[in-house]
Amino acid sequence: MAQIHPTALVDAGAELASTVQVGPYAVIGASVRIAEGTRIGAHCVIDGPCSIGRDNTVHAHACLGGAPQDMKYKGEPTELVIGDRNTIREFCTFNRGTVQDTGVTRVGDDNWIMAYVHIAHDVQVGNRTILANNATLAGHVHIGDWVLVGGLTGVHQFCRIGAHAMTGFQSHVNQDVPPFMMVHGHPLSVTGFNVEGLRRRGFSRDRIAQVKRMHRLLYRDGLTLDAAKKAIAALSSQAPEGGDTDLQLMLEFMAASTRGIAR
Repeated sequence: MAQIHPTALVDAGAELASTVQVGPYAVIGASVRIAEGTRIGAHCVIDGPCSIGRDNTVHAHACLGGAPQDMKYKGEPTELVIGDRNTIREFCTFNRGTVQDTGVTRVGDDNWIMAYVHIAHDVQVGNRTILANNATLAGHVHIGDWVLVGGLTGVHQFCRIGAHAMTGFQSHVNQDVPPFMMVHGHPLSVTGFNVEGLRRRGFSRDRIAQVKRMHRLLYRDGLTLDAAKKAIAALSSQAPEGGDTDLQLMLEFMAASTRGIAR
C-alpha cells in the first residue's frame, strides 16, 4: 500500500504505486497515476488525467494537472504527463493540454523546477532542464534538453528555446532562442553562447569551437538569416566528432521556427 497521510484525500480512481508517499492534506483526484518512489508533499493538489513517473519529489502546495487557463477549453479529456526523477518545488502550477494542440502538456526526466514556476497548457519541457523561481511558460512553449530558464523569465506563447540555451534573470522571451545561445533582457538580446554549460556537459574543445563559429555566423558577421543558415550548413565538411549532431540540432531548430529567431 502507498504511504498516505491520514489527512490526505485520494480519490478511489487514482492509481498509486506501493512506494508512493503522500503528505498531509494533499488532494489527489481521479485519473491520476503515480509511479514508484514518487513523493507528494503536504497540501499538493493533483488533478487528472495526469501521469507522474518514478522517483519524483513534489514539494508542498504544488498544483499539477489542473484545467488549462484557456477560454477555448470546454472540458475535453486532455492530459499532463511528467517523467522520472524530477524535483518540483513549492507552489508550482502545471496545467493539462488542449485539443487545439496535442492535448498533452509534457515534462521530461531529471528536471530541476524551482518554486512558483508556471507551465501552461501544451508546453513541452525536455530533460535535465533548470527552471528558476517564478519562470513562466505560456501555452504551447517548447523547452529543449539542458535549457536553463532564469528567474522571473516570461516566455511568450508558441516560443521555442533550443537545447543547451540559457535565459538571464527577468528575460522577456518573445522569439525563438536557438540552441546553445544565451539571451537576456527586454527587449531580448543574445549576449553570447553557453560555453560554461557545454564544458560542464563534456563538450570537447573542438565542439565548443564549432558552436562559437555558429554564434559568430548568426550574430557577429552581419549576415542575413538565410545566409547564416547556409554558412552553418557548410560547416559540416569540417565538423569535429559529435559536431554533426550539434549542426543538425541548430539547422532543424531554425527550420522549425515560426516566431522568428532572437537576433
